[in-house]
Amino acid sequence: MEKQLQQFEYLVYNDITGLDDSDTWLLKEAREVTAHAYAPYSHFQVGAVIKLANGEIVAGSNQENASFPIGLCAERVALASAASVYPNIDIDTIAISYHNLNGDSSRPISPCGMCRQALSEYEMKQASPIRLILGGLSGKIYVISRANDLLPLSFSGSDLNT
Repeated sequence: MEKQLQQFEYLVYNDITGLDDSDTWLLKEAREVTAHAYAPYSHFQVGAVIKLANGEIVAGSNQENASFPIGLCAERVALASAASVYPNIDIDTIAISYHNLNGDSSRPISPCGMCRQALSEYEMKQASPIRLILGGLSGKIYVISRANDLLPLSFSGSDLNT
C-alpha cells in the first residue's frame, strides 16, 4: 500500500479591499450579475464573470427550472457563452459570487461538482490555468490559481480512450 496526499494552496483576503483593481472590478461585476439570475425555487442567485485572454468580458447567471435537473449553473452559462461568442480564446479569470435571498451571503462558495468538471475540462482544453475569484456580497474572498485544483483525480477525455 502507498499513501498519497492531494492538497493545494489558495489566497484568502479578508475583504475586497485586498484585491488588485482588475480583480476588484471583476468580483464587483459578478456580484451585480447575481441580480440577473432566475432562481425562483432556491432563491440562491449566482453570478459568474469571465475575463478572457483578449480582455473581453462574458457573464452568466444561474437559470433554474421547475424540472430541477435541467437548470444551469452560472459558471456553465458563462463558459458556454464565452466558448460560443469567443471560440478558441483562453479564459484568464472567473469571478463567482452569490446572493442568498434566504440567508447570509458573506462567505465564499465554491462551484458545484458539475461545474468543477466543466471548469477542469476547459482548463485542460486551453492548456493553461483558469484563475478563480470566489466571494459573496461581502466578507472573505478566495483566489485559486488553477480551477483544476478544485477537482483532484478528475475524469477527462483521456479516460475514455483507455
